[in-house]
Amino acid sequence: MSDLRCDVLVVGGGLGGVAAALTAAQLGATVVLTEETDWLGGQLTSQAVPPDEHPWIESRYSSPSYRRLRRKIRDYYRRNYPLREPAAADLLLNPGLGYVSPLCHEPRVAVAAIDEMLAPWRAFGRLTTLMRHRPAAVSCAGDRVEAVSFDRHADGARVNIAADYVVDATELGDLLELAGVEHVIGAEGQDETGEPHAAPHADPLDQQAISWCFPIEHRAGENHLTDKPVGYDDWHTTVAPFWPGPQLSWTDVEPISLARRDRFIFDSVRENGARDLWRYRRILASHLFDHHGGADGAMAGPVDPAEIGESDITLVNWPQIDYWELPLLGVDAQTRERALDRARDLSLSFLYWMQTEAPRVDGGHGYPGLRLRPDVVDTADGLAKMPYVREARRIKAEFTVVEQHVGVDARGGLAGSEVFDDSVGIGSYRIDLHPSTAGRTYVDVDCYPFQIPLGALLPVRVENLLPAAKNVGTTHITNGCYRLHPVEWSIGEAVGALVAESLTRGVPPRAVRADRRRLADFQHRLTAGLGVPLAWPNEIRTTSCGRHPARPQLIDATST
Repeated sequence: MSDLRCDVLVVGGGLGGVAAALTAAQLGATVVLTEETDWLGGQLTSQAVPPDEHPWIESRYSSPSYRRLRRKIRDYYRRNYPLREPAAADLLLNPGLGYVSPLCHEPRVAVAAIDEMLAPWRAFGRLTTLMRHRPAAVSCAGDRVEAVSFDRHADGARVNIAADYVVDATELGDLLELAGVEHVIGAEGQDETGEPHAAPHADPLDQQAISWCFPIEHRAGENHLTDKPVGYDDWHTTVAPFWPGPQLSWTDVEPISLARRDRFIFDSVRENGARDLWRYRRILASHLFDHHGGADGAMAGPVDPAEIGESDITLVNWPQIDYWELPLLGVDAQTRERALDRARDLSLSFLYWMQTEAPRVDGGHGYPGLRLRPDVVDTADGLAKMPYVREARRIKAEFTVVEQHVGVDARGGLAGSEVFDDSVGIGSYRIDLHPSTAGRTYVDVDCYPFQIPLGALLPVRVENLLPAAKNVGTTHITNGCYRLHPVEWSIGEAVGALVAESLTRGVPPRAVRADRRRLADFQHRLTAGLGVPLAWPNEIRTTSCGRHPARPQLIDATST
């Protein structure tokens, strides 16, 4: 099987890629979905990041297919885990009770849920998944992509796949570079976009920090000390100019006010509102299950590390492991590899610091009972399979979303986000940019719930390659709200439906947007056929995102 042909080739098995492949297959196309790792799910699984979502995610104001994924994750726990009765009966079961998300869970459960969703289309012969295949080259003829070549990890063989339509759902927008698709990296300048929070001038090397996440548990009274990382002493003393202290500390920056903030791993809700880190992204709360006792898991009150259940697992994706020294894009391969190595070293150094030197609330130092859980992420070293990537190459699109379309202050007093006539989905999140490789601190800006315009999914030139991840027509600024889990899924779903529409109607994607009747027909198929919401009601559209609550609002309980 060194040469394949299909209707639709989806490169990259993150949430956007999965949604694109699933939707295109459901609508009759033959699809090949490739993934560089051995897990589908991207930021939800191989990058080990619990979903960041808006408070209406459980309602009719989110994609039914995304809600189905979330329901399958919850059902997996109900079918396979010894949940206590209150937890099993909770419609909004949160297996980890992490307060960052209403659904904090183990990555491999999401892998299983995704596999269930794809299973029938594999069985029907509509979908082929190729794991551990990395894109290596792209063949083009004029403004069309003809085929993509992959290196197969198992034996190093070259696999060539030809397709009528190609979807770039890679984490860094790899096909854009390989195919010579016009694109942008880093930050645009205010002199170009007029965005209030953009830097004065463009800087391609201004890219958000990456984070190499890892799961841990705490076994009081035991010693699980790891080896001292190579760069530990360096991380222990290095202080970025925009940071209030060394990264190896409990001190970080509150993203909105940029004030110094101190949060301990085991602590109460402190006077300044900072919560303990243990429950921040906890993905398994032991007290929810019959075979373990332990802490009551409440969100407030003191936390004694000796009372943490042995099966508690938390996911470290905290500001202390944000790596901002070197960018991944626009640099040579050696620099990129050094950046990845340093990001891994930072994460392992922070773990070692927590085990040995971290101040405890009781006045002592170090938690040697902190233990890596490699089995949770299915790796040898205990770090996630891939780093958490917050931005990628972005297409130069027919239409680019800028801060003035969605930002509360940037709207200049207008109520609500811009209404796009070519909407193919909706999303909601603050503009949330982490510190960058250009030495910039957080940019965390309030915005309104927004739409996904079809024009932002269409490259300015290439006819049959479409983006389906963080590589759409946003800016460095607006990528900060379009990069989250449910928005990436909705982008992929829209792209999967669009290529199926083009195959069925025999017209290129940009012709769908260019013709008012074709666009209306396509939007009708999205809403009537797939149930995709294309607009927010005014009472939500004109409400700023703020900081989303841990438990979502059930506007329509039956929709769960």
